[in-house]
Amino acid sequence: MRILVLGGTQFLGRAIAAHAVGLGHAVTCAARGLSGVAPPGVRFIAVDRDRPEGLAGLAGTKFDAAVDVARHPGQVRRALAALDGRVGHWTFVSTTSVYADTATPGQRAGTARLLAPSEDGTYGAAKVTCERALDGGALICRAGLIAGPGDPTGRFPYWVARLARGGEVLAPADPEDPVQLIDARDLAGWIVRAARDGLSGTFDAVAPPCTRRAFLDRCAASFGASYTATWVDPAFLDRHGAARESGPFSLPLPLPDTIGDASRDVSPTLAAGLTLRPLEETVRDTLHWLEAGGGPMTGLTADEEAALLRAWHAGRGRGPA
Repeated sequence: MRILVLGGTQFLGRAIAAHAVGLGHAVTCAARGLSGVAPPGVRFIAVDRDRPEGLAGLAGTKFDAAVDVARHPGQVRRALAALDGRVGHWTFVSTTSVYADTATPGQRAGTARLLAPSEDGTYGAAKVTCERALDGGALICRAGLIAGPGDPTGRFPYWVARLARGGEVLAPADPEDPVQLIDARDLAGWIVRAARDGLSGTFDAVAPPCTRRAFLDRCAASFGASYTATWVDPAFLDRHGAARESGPFSLPLPLPDTIGDASRDVSPTLAAGLTLRPLEETVRDTLHWLEAGGGPMTGLTADEEAALLRAWHAGRGRGPA
């Protein structure tokens, strides 16, 4: 196939391009080229999707499939207009952040209520607008938390690095709350296969959930680390200014008010061909990437975590859970 990746120089887009090239497809990456470099074997074309004629470098070229990872509605509409009639199959990578109900567990892509669309609003609302620009023949792939080597957010790598150190680990919220993620390489493989097969429709693209306790246990077991988890109340983290998602002084796992975003029913996606590697493989590969100089890192430093643990125990009067 001749595949166009609108992006292709960072994380998921790069994983899609690399996977397709590895299968022998002719891949073109169209991006500004500021976030990284395209994989070896890929044709790179510099574009600026914020300009009306920013995709002129693709003029006259036809593709069997295109994959778009954009978050800005104007960029999506301009791409659809510029490539009209020259792409056989469209995939748009959206997000599970499009859903309005973030509390109810077990929702499905086909029936869950969406946020109101917005041009300039939040990430999820803007993605809703992007989705609505596509016709019914496209594949809309609503990705959850994407993990693995090359993760630019640092959210999953934080837990990999932290559990590799072992010892007492500060863990947020309830150990039975769900965690749901997907390896970027598994998502990339499914997107390329879906394009080959002409799959259309809307799917949540993420692995089935596991509990937070199981997530930490499996991460630690991936490299034989010994640890104890101290589960802290979200209100305690809020009082001490710990952020909920990522960045400095944060614990990057969703908290209970977003368990609906971490417990999607993905049985339709699995039936549509999504295959998944073991979490342990993703953990080990991410640790190797970190040890080789990958990053960035986010979350608590060792000293910040120790200070929070001391404060928690001082208030609770007990040891690790």
